[in-house]
Amino acid sequence: MEWQRLEYFQTLAKVQHMTRAAELLSISQPALSRSIASLEEEIGIPLFDRQGRSIILNRYGMMFLERVNRIMNEMSDGLNDIQQLINPEQGEITLGFLHTLGTSTVPNIIRAFHDKYPHITFQFKQNHTHTLLKQLKSGEVDLCLVASIDYEKPIAWSELWRDELFVIVPINHSLANRKSISLNEIVQESFISMKKGYALRKTTDSIFSDTNLLPNITFEGDEVATVAGFVSAGLGFSILPDGEEINPNKIAKLRIEDMTCERVIGMARVENRYLSPAAINFQKFILDYFLEKKM
Repeated sequence: MEWQRLEYFQTLAKVQHMTRAAELLSISQPALSRSIASLEEEIGIPLFDRQGRSIILNRYGMMFLERVNRIMNEMSDGLNDIQQLINPEQGEITLGFLHTLGTSTVPNIIRAFHDKYPHITFQFKQNHTHTLLKQLKSGEVDLCLVASIDYEKPIAWSELWRDELFVIVPINHSLANRKSISLNEIVQESFISMKKGYALRKTTDSIFSDTNLLPNITFEGDEVATVAGFVSAGLGFSILPDGEEINPNKIAKLRIEDMTCERVIGMARVENRYLSPAAINFQKFILDYFLEKKM
């Protein structure tokens, strides 16, 4: 059933005058007559009673008109909703990001963006990197703030900033009063790690590999907060970025000597996938936001 036929039927049902309806629709009267006749043939029943030059909506036509009005209203509402979503000043963005970025980094970005685009709304997805990438590929999110790993097409990733990584130990640890240590001073102790597959786990594995050290992994966690909690309970040490999870009353953080230890955070998106004007504005804003911070 063609959408145009429904539009023609709705107009004719409203004015119940073939010539006037054709004028309103900017088509010829014969063309309108053929369209209505074709619609009635497809449905299998007449929708109008024709008496001479008069055309009157019959009871079947009234029943059908109720449904057509609902369809047309739904379509109109749907188009309005889409227009709002693609309005660069009023659209909606779905942003994915790591749990560790939710305490200050992302709120600060959103606050600065909201100052410029106050009517754009956000949906947020917080998770670890590989789950966020699945959501990105499936179209659940528009953009992701995730750690650096080996990305394959269609994922495109751009570096935004770098976070220093620290050795963290319980506050009563014998090394807690130090400002920095080398990893070989502590590598024999229990190491509390993120689980395999997490970007932070890949980073710490690389750190130990570069120093030819083998950590004594005794616990593996899904969340940075869990890892930090195990450290504060005196169950070992870990390597984490600074953040709210590191309670200075329970945990000491120490710089790692003789090497640069950091995680790299960037923005990921799917190449050649449509982004709404609002999402494009946010993408440009966040790139400029961190470019200014580097200057």
